[in-house]
Amino acid sequence: MARLNRTFVLTLLIAVSSVFLLFQLYNYRLSAAKNGFNVLNNKGYLSGKDAHWHLLKRFLGLVHKFKLPVFLVDTVSLALLSQDAALYRDSQLKDPHCSFLCTHRDFTSFALLGNLWKYDAALLDAASERGLELLEIHGKDPRLVSMDDLTAKEIPLHFLFRFNGRVVHVVMLYERSGKYLWHGPLRLTASLDRTFAPFGKLDYGHHAGAYDRPELILTTLDGLDVRIPKNFSGFLHEYSSSRFLECRSREAKAFFQLYPEDTSPEAVDFRMRAKSLLHLTSRVLFTLRVPFWLSSGTCLGWYRQCNIIPYSKDVDVGIWIKDYRPDIIPAFQKAGLPLKHKFGKVEDSLELSFQGNDVKLDIFFFYDEGDVVWNGGTQAKSGRKFKYVFPRFSLCWTEFMELKVQVPCETEDYVMANYGPDWNIPVKTWDWKTSPFNVQENGVWPVREWDDVIQVY
Repeated sequence: MARLNRTFVLTLLIAVSSVFLLFQLYNYRLSAAKNGFNVLNNKGYLSGKDAHWHLLKRFLGLVHKFKLPVFLVDTVSLALLSQDAALYRDSQLKDPHCSFLCTHRDFTSFALLGNLWKYDAALLDAASERGLELLEIHGKDPRLVSMDDLTAKEIPLHFLFRFNGRVVHVVMLYERSGKYLWHGPLRLTASLDRTFAPFGKLDYGHHAGAYDRPELILTTLDGLDVRIPKNFSGFLHEYSSSRFLECRSREAKAFFQLYPEDTSPEAVDFRMRAKSLLHLTSRVLFTLRVPFWLSSGTCLGWYRQCNIIPYSKDVDVGIWIKDYRPDIIPAFQKAGLPLKHKFGKVEDSLELSFQGNDVKLDIFFFYDEGDVVWNGGTQAKSGRKFKYVFPRFSLCWTEFMELKVQVPCETEDYVMANYGPDWNIPVKTWDWKTSPFNVQENGVWPVREWDDVIQVY
């Protein structure tokens, strides 16, 4: 009986010990996964931050071998750099602790300038030797699309390298004629593996994007040599408003089949002058750090026919009233554009007009009013006020007249608000007081204020 009791107690102790050890192992694995310790999963692979660091080491070794100077554009990693300069200094030590490059996500984003990419068949073999799976995404080159030829060769847009379920996303950046960098959208064809990466969570590829060329520096992050934008906070700010819209070349070609383009010497000369004025406007406002977008007839011309409307006789831009600066007028005057008129005041219906070289520049200031926004107009001889109401909109980049410039993202809503459902039909006779689809009477300026709110030069 005593021997039976001893056996029972021994068995019980072994069972309790086993449960305790399993519990300890479970807690250790949880802690390791959370803190990035070197842990093997049930298939013998590294997991957690350690696996991600090894992916990055293999990837950076690969691109270094093939002389591909990628640079970090991962939004979470760059945000961490912006927030913790002390940790950044610590990370520059040659110690493979993963503080910046290994985030809570299963992917890290890099970029490569398209002119530095040269296809090398050996790259695929070298990637495979490192255990890296590679997925290439191609798309049309918009730089080769014109209204005369809507076909274009395909170029590489995105590369994805996968190791142990984790991904490095390389975004290809190409220089456009407006001297800016562009990346294309990431579109999956039916033949591509949709489980290869968490496509819906990637920073880049949901839409095309546009950026100024960043200055790069080589640094050490988490024990790895990495190029990063020198002004990484500025790059993140650009990222937040980087969405890019292409000119609608196919629709423009259809438009000109119905309404042949005016190629008279006068029309060609006007477009050249308007282009010069638009570039000058961009330089002046960029120096002042005042954002603007194509508005009214200039926006219509971009959206409808990818060009300036020759009979419009002016260039129209919009600016949020919150971005108004009193030095806008002297800045344009210094650039050689005299003030033609100033209507309204900062608090209400401000509008500026400058005289270019036989082309007028109209600047409309937009006011926020709940669910809508509006800009004002003033009739000089009567003091009558008008307002032009638009649905709320966000801003996207585009290329127009070889210039990187902003337009309303919801362009058709914007154009339709101003020109009505028949916006696609040219109208050469236009009365700014009655023709716009969204014009409203807005009272009359008091006579005592005329000297301030109605200034014509």
